[in-house]
Amino acid sequence: QKPILLQGHERSITQIKYNREGDLLFSVAKDTVVNVWYSVNGERLGTYNGHTGAVWCVDVDWDTKNVLTGSADNSCRLWDCETGKQLAFLKTSSAVRTCGFDFSGNIIMFSTDKQMGYQCYLNFFDLRDPSQIEDNTPYVSVPCSESKVTSAVWGPLGEFVIAGHENGEINQFSAKSGEVLKNVKEHTKQINDIQTSMDLTMVITASKDNSAKLFDSTSLDHIKTFKTERPVNSAAISPIMDHVRDLHVKHHLSVPVRFLSLCPSPRFFHAAFEEEFGRVKGHFGPINCVAFHPDGKSYSSGGEDGYVRIHYFDPQYFEYEFE
Repeated sequence: QKPILLQGHERSITQIKYNREGDLLFSVAKDTVVNVWYSVNGERLGTYNGHTGAVWCVDVDWDTKNVLTGSADNSCRLWDCETGKQLAFLKTSSAVRTCGFDFSGNIIMFSTDKQMGYQCYLNFFDLRDPSQIEDNTPYVSVPCSESKVTSAVWGPLGEFVIAGHENGEINQFSAKSGEVLKNVKEHTKQINDIQTSMDLTMVITASKDNSAKLFDSTSLDHIKTFKTERPVNSAAISPIMDHVRDLHVKHHLSVPVRFLSLCPSPRFFHAAFEEEFGRVKGHFGPINCVAFHPDGKSYSSGGEDGYVRIHYFDPQYFEYEFE
C-alpha cells in the first residue's frame, strides 16, 4: 500500500502526534500552522490558527478535548480540539520547546528555551484553576540552569515528567514540587526526542550521539541501546507485539540538508536483539519525527521536506519472525 502524503505545511515538520484512538493525527512545523488530519485517509480536518512563529511541539489530551501547542513566538496555547478556538494563551520569555498533558488532562507542562539571556524553565499549570491561566503563574516553575530541556514526556499516573536535556542527561521532575526525583546520563550528546510506550511503562530516547535507548519510566533503568552511524532525530515504540521480542523501535537519520540525494530511511529494530530488520524509503531529506498509530498497523513520519507521510505495514511485517 502506498503511503498517504499529507501536504499542509510550507516548512519542515517539527512534531506529529496521534490522539489516543488514533483517528486523528496532529502536525506542527516551522511555519506557524497547526494541522489536524483524519489518519485513515489523510484528509485535513482543520487548523488551529494564532501562532506567529515556528511551532515546536503539540499534544492532545486523553479524551481528544483539548490541544496544546508551544511555539518560537514565546507562547504556549490551549485550543478546543473540535472548534479550533483558542482557550488559553500563556506568554513566555523565550521559545516553548516541549509541551504535554498529564493523564487526566488537567495538568499541563511545558519547557522554555535558554535564549536571549533567559533561563530554561519547566512550567506546570493546573487548568482547573483559572487564576493560574489568567495571571500566567504556574503552580511550579523549575529552573534548568545547567542544561536546557530539549524533549519531555509525562510519566505514568502524572506524578512526574521525564525530561531529556541538551547535555544528554535525563531527569525525572516531580509534578507536585518540581524536585529532581531521578537523574541518569546514558547519552553523551543532546537528546532530540523522548517517547513513551503505550502503557507509559517505558520511554525511548533519540540522541545526537548516534543511538536510541530504551528506559524503564519509573526507575529510569537503562534496558536497551540501538546504535546507528548518524544522529537519531526521533524514536518510537510499537504499541503491539508488546512481548519484548517484537517491540519495533523505529528511528530516523539526520543528514545535512545539502546531501538530499542521501534520503535517510526509517529503520526498524528488534527490541530484544537490538538488531535492525527493516528500512523504509520516502522522504526527500532528513526525517524529523515519527509516531506509531495506536493500533500498531501504521506509522507516520514528518520530514524536513514539509510533508507528513502515513505508512501502512504490509502483512509480512506482522508475520516476521527473528531466526
